[in-house]
Amino acid sequence: MTDSPILLWFRRDLRLSDHPALTEAAESGRPVIPVFLLDEVLEDHGAAPKWRMGLAVERFAERLSEKGARLILRRGRALETLRDLVEETGAGAVWWTRLYDPLARDRDERVKAGLKDDGVDARSFHGHVLFEPWTVETKTGGYYKVYTPMWRAVRDRDPGRALPAPKEWRHPGTWPDSDRLEDWKLGAAMNRGAAVVANHVTVGEDAASHRLGAFMAHKIDHYGEARDIPGTDGTSGLSENLTYGEIGPRSCWEAGRRAIEEGKKGAETFLQELVWREFAYHLVYHTPRLMTGNWKEDWDAFPWNEDERKAEVKAWKRGRTGMELVDAAMREMHVTGTMHNRGRMIVASYLTKHLMTHWKIGCRWFEEHLIDWDPASNSLGWQWSAGSGPDATPYFRVFNPETQVDRFDKDGTYRRAWIAENRGNPAKTALAFFDCIPRSWNMSPEDDYPEPVVGAKEGRQRALDAYENRPF
Repeated sequence: MTDSPILLWFRRDLRLSDHPALTEAAESGRPVIPVFLLDEVLEDHGAAPKWRMGLAVERFAERLSEKGARLILRRGRALETLRDLVEETGAGAVWWTRLYDPLARDRDERVKAGLKDDGVDARSFHGHVLFEPWTVETKTGGYYKVYTPMWRAVRDRDPGRALPAPKEWRHPGTWPDSDRLEDWKLGAAMNRGAAVVANHVTVGEDAASHRLGAFMAHKIDHYGEARDIPGTDGTSGLSENLTYGEIGPRSCWEAGRRAIEEGKKGAETFLQELVWREFAYHLVYHTPRLMTGNWKEDWDAFPWNEDERKAEVKAWKRGRTGMELVDAAMREMHVTGTMHNRGRMIVASYLTKHLMTHWKIGCRWFEEHLIDWDPASNSLGWQWSAGSGPDATPYFRVFNPETQVDRFDKDGTYRRAWIAENRGNPAKTALAFFDCIPRSWNMSPEDDYPEPVVGAKEGRQRALDAYENRPF
């Protein structure tokens, strides 16, 4: 079996550098067959993440082709499909990069057990996070439930170096058949929105590396302040690329550490944001319920609205709440597939507190529309905002959309970029919103901008009254 092929199963690690599994496979001297599956986990992705994954796969296949290799595409349940490929190729091993969310873990455990029963070397490797969740422990041996102590625990820890891309590796004498990516129709659910969001994507390993370099060269020094201003291009944008593994977390960490050594002021804040992503996966691994239910189980008794048909919930989804900062953020997501982090906190607070609506509704809406959707970070972010999660903002803290305007968009730059109604000369980005939303919404830039469905003071008081009378 020492000369049998290795099936290298790619998932959220669509890169050649900082890839321990690929490096070890290349160094083994055995033929390597890269594989990507449209399996039971990917089939359930929302419209935007599935479409964006298709772009990532397409670009990665091109990159492999430049190396004289191929990316073999197959559709079907993971274990059965990999077994078929093992039989077709005579592979003696199937290797992959570990994931930590419960759906991926359940799938991977089934695959590993089944393949090992078949006598196949089924092996998983580190690479999706900086630190494996079970390697970061409190002084008493438990997992971290609060972010800041975890940050202190890992800030000076060495995650290991980012491995360079292998210069070459051995290819099989004969390649197995592959599906055609276009036949999968991964963008079907995007409908006309795909053409609009396509103007805002940055796809592939080379583009991600350039994005990181440009951020470190031009933005990192002011990142600590600029990252909070939605109307300013002050963030790295790397969440999109980290989601699909087009860049590895260790590459980002190394760049951040170098920036600290160079005295760049925003570098430590950048590393803190990387560790927030780690914190999300740390929690999802240790408490999988973060993905599906209230992390603080007492909140199961809280009387949130769970009816998505309510007019005010529909208004929130469509960017028509009458609160300009909320609506601007929701429209940014429709047009670009992303949303500024300050906007994410504001829209989440408005839905869960002003509208008293369950965080699960917002979590699912983001899962449908974000091209940088990450299963762990999305769930943690929503529960943090709602007050039901670990390290949560105090449940009685209610973001006031009007005072948030004064602090983060006083000159109106962000709102002008995304709201067209009642504007004499709307921005192109604001008009693009009407080109990507469903026609059934029957919305037009000529409409009058709506009055608030729930006002800032009214909603805050409603939330505080509910919290005072909460049944726990």
